[in-house]
Amino acid sequence: MKTVAPFLVLASLMPTVAFADTLNQANTAWILTATALVLFMTLPGLSLFYAGLVRSKNVLSVLMQCFAIACMASILWLIIGYTLAFGSGSELPALIGGLDQVMFANMTADSLSGDLPESVFAMFQMTFAIITPALIVGAFAERAKFSAIMVFTAAWIILVYAPVTHWVWAEGGWLYEMGLMDFAGGTVVHITAGVAALVAAMVIGNRKGYPTQPMTPHNLTMTVTGAGMLWVGWFGFNAGSALSANGDAGFAMLVTHISAAAGALAWAGIEWVKFGKPSVLGIVTGMVAGLGTITPASGFVGPGGALIIGVTAGFVCFGMTQWIKRGLKIDDSLDVFPVHGVGGILGTFLAGIFASNELGVFSGKGYAEGVTMGDQVIVQLIGIASTFIYTAIVSYILLKIVDTLLGLRVSNDEETEGLDIIEHEERGYDL
Repeated sequence: MKTVAPFLVLASLMPTVAFADTLNQANTAWILTATALVLFMTLPGLSLFYAGLVRSKNVLSVLMQCFAIACMASILWLIIGYTLAFGSGSELPALIGGLDQVMFANMTADSLSGDLPESVFAMFQMTFAIITPALIVGAFAERAKFSAIMVFTAAWIILVYAPVTHWVWAEGGWLYEMGLMDFAGGTVVHITAGVAALVAAMVIGNRKGYPTQPMTPHNLTMTVTGAGMLWVGWFGFNAGSALSANGDAGFAMLVTHISAAAGALAWAGIEWVKFGKPSVLGIVTGMVAGLGTITPASGFVGPGGALIIGVTAGFVCFGMTQWIKRGLKIDDSLDVFPVHGVGGILGTFLAGIFASNELGVFSGKGYAEGVTMGDQVIVQLIGIASTFIYTAIVSYILLKIVDTLLGLRVSNDEETEGLDIIEHEERGYDL
């Protein structure tokens, strides 16, 4: 009977979960709920958040991209993604999973992953594989071909997402064995998506008229609605990663909420001082920055650490947004890298600092015996650097191949008309 415990990175830091070949119905009920919440983050949360930020002529294209990616990622996870991430019997167990779970082979209603049904664990992980490539959509919104997006995303899930997931969360993965602290996806989700987004924005090029032509969001009401859904869904993302219904999951939920609130207020406060008024777009973007940054640390830090992480996320991600757009003039359309990529990097780094008992984590938690903050920070930096470099290289190669085969972007005339009509022969609004 197969047992997988992918989130047990440092035993003394992780929630106390009884991993035995006995079904725990309470834990199962919670992870079923968390799975639904994580899917809710993409459909409809992220979809609405992104759709409101583009111009009205492209609203359907963004909704379609998120929806189609959710469908495709699900099928790929069934066929090959899950086994590459968590399968056993690999000849290179430090780098990739084996092929014993192709098409969920050997999985039955009675097979367990720890004290959860393996089907529940696999489905929970599937929702992570859905939202990660969907995040990248924001980088090339309003100009990328739908066909190119789908081909790139399929290859990216197999060649980037699945291997990095194995490195970090699967027993035998090299970063897992090194002791990288990534509770819910700082490296696996946010750094991979953010770096791929930055590379994609650079390869595909800026939108026509950027940065001289105003490209304001067409429906901030939609964006705020999606942001609220993301906030709620994120509790499944982070607290669900405890893989147990206990106080540790509750603490992960608590620190997630604190960081989100702190990030939102920090970003709005910066705008208030710098521009004279706080914006609605700013406060919801700061909330997402706070959520993304706390994600890798959510199982390791206490409320005090979460407050500092959230405030830091608001300041750092705001600054990076300004630098990427105004300094480097890179059209990462919906700020995927400065919010998710930088947030994932920052949170993964800070997890190695604020997991110390002396810095306010919850009682009984700290570093593993013999491990110091200095040692752990080095491990965190190795995890950040390796994920960043690998993702950047593979994403660049995939984008170039897709560009050669299909072309990455629509023509100037098609971009002017809008992707809703050009790609889907539909309009988001018929008023």
